[in-house]
Amino acid sequence: MLREGLLRLGGDLLGDLLSADRGQRGPRIPCGHGHQAGFADYRDKTFDTVLGPVTVNRAWYHCAACRHGLAPRDAELGTAGTSLSPGLSAMTDTAAAAGPFAKASALLEELGSVRLPPKRVERAAEASGAARSAAVRERAAAITARQVIPLPPQPLPDMLYGAVDGTGVTMTARETEGREGKGEDGRARTREVKLGVFFTQDDIDEDGYPVRDRGSCSYVSTFEPVSVFTDLVKAEGIRRGAGHVRQLTVLGDGAAWIWGLAASAFPGATCIVDLYHAREHLASLARSLEFMTLDHYGDWLAARRGDLDRGDIDAIEAAVREYPLEGAKKDEVEKELGYFLNNRTRMRYKWFRSRRLFVGSGVVEAGCKAVIGQRLKLSGMRWTVNGADSIATLRCQQASRPEDRIWQPRHNQTRTA
Repeated sequence: MLREGLLRLGGDLLGDLLSADRGQRGPRIPCGHGHQAGFADYRDKTFDTVLGPVTVNRAWYHCAACRHGLAPRDAELGTAGTSLSPGLSAMTDTAAAAGPFAKASALLEELGSVRLPPKRVERAAEASGAARSAAVRERAAAITARQVIPLPPQPLPDMLYGAVDGTGVTMTARETEGREGKGEDGRARTREVKLGVFFTQDDIDEDGYPVRDRGSCSYVSTFEPVSVFTDLVKAEGIRRGAGHVRQLTVLGDGAAWIWGLAASAFPGATCIVDLYHAREHLASLARSLEFMTLDHYGDWLAARRGDLDRGDIDAIEAAVREYPLEGAKKDEVEKELGYFLNNRTRMRYKWFRSRRLFVGSGVVEAGCKAVIGQRLKLSGMRWTVNGADSIATLRCQQASRPEDRIWQPRHNQTRTA
């Protein structure tokens, strides 16, 4: 009861404080569409804040040409086009990104005495995420076009890694209509969200293995095509100092689109196929040849793992070619072997490890589970692309480094002259 009373008192005080300046900016102001809007009268607007509902009396202007009205004070307070204050909007984003909208609504009421229905939480969080996603794309375009040139990070890290992957998110039927999928009926039920994460490394542990710098991760994601994702990844890499570090490395699971992205965004980077994906493909290759290796299957696979750890793809190919194959089985083996032949230069694991480089993409794999999966892939969830993209953007920004919050607000970057 004490808290409720103090919040009501604070809301009343805040309303009086904000209404002290009613936003009267003269008889006429620009309407934003090339015309002049004239002062009409003073009108009340009630919006929700962290202290509860607050009513502000502010000047209202009307444009006869556009037939719409505006209140300059709304834009100044950050409440134009919304019924939530910026502070409450940030709280709502945090709660909605953390869990389902119904739980977010309950969390806001329990911890902050803020009562917002789940549907309103959903609309507010998705609108905020969409605005942030648009801002990320806008900044990425400015960086890649060199209209905005980020300063090198200080202190400058020795090594910068970019890891890229994709994961499916279950969609509504409308979002997957007409798309081919892997289901028995051939219909798609998911859409792929692409995730990129950058992190730094300056140290190794006592066993000589690389150690990721704590709190150095920053994330970007999108449901857009690879061409759009490439620009996002390139811009984030530039922002994190890709052009200044001694060693830039791109990690991936071996998918062709990842290496196309790397070649386009960072042509000078060292590219490495995730060792654990490579071992999975090697096990699949061994199973395809099991009918030939028979009792020697285990020894054959162990020997090939040794070849893989040394990065000796020629030895793996030679061992496979010893067995004469025909027909469908030959096609199956050639397909599995092609994974290694196409990624030969990205599998020099012994050399990579001698340079103290990561050879696993576990950071982005964990990101797919923690950043995307734990919020967007819970049981029973069905998303629209726009809704999922908005929440994924909020999740990425909240999972990124604390200092990246300086970069995220709008209007805090100066364009080149």
